[in-house]
Amino acid sequence: MIIWVNGCFDVLHRGHFELLNYAKSLGTMLIVGIDTDRKVRADKGPDRPIYPLEDRKYQLSSLKAVDVIHTFDSRQELEELIKIINPDILVVGSDWKNGDVVGREYAKRVEFFDRIGEYSTTKTIQGHRYRGDMY
Repeated sequence: MIIWVNGCFDVLHRGHFELLNYAKSLGTMLIVGIDTDRKVRADKGPDRPIYPLEDRKYQLSSLKAVDVIHTFDSRQELEELIKIINPDILVVGSDWKNGDVVGREYAKRVEFFDRIGEYSTTKTIQGHRYRGDMY
């Protein structure tokens, strides 16, 4: 079974690892889509991404859960990739349960992944540190 997950994966944290491992556990091939630097800047602001696309691709490709990586520069490109790949399962963060899930019509089913604790790239960038009571 082919599993699809996407995001900018800018500063990897435990929540990302949990998401990717969960997604991989659902099938035999995990395909990860990541935003280009231009798209991250458009979506997150001029100070992002922290790591450029090639570094983010390298980090993800180093994880045993990840089989294939595709990049996309727009919502339309993301939708086209999902349409072409036609995954068995599209894994999306649970914060999108009532949102507009790009490509959902091209997957056989959508699985929502619940956020792990308070892990967040934004909080990491803002200098929040792990404290036992925080997560």
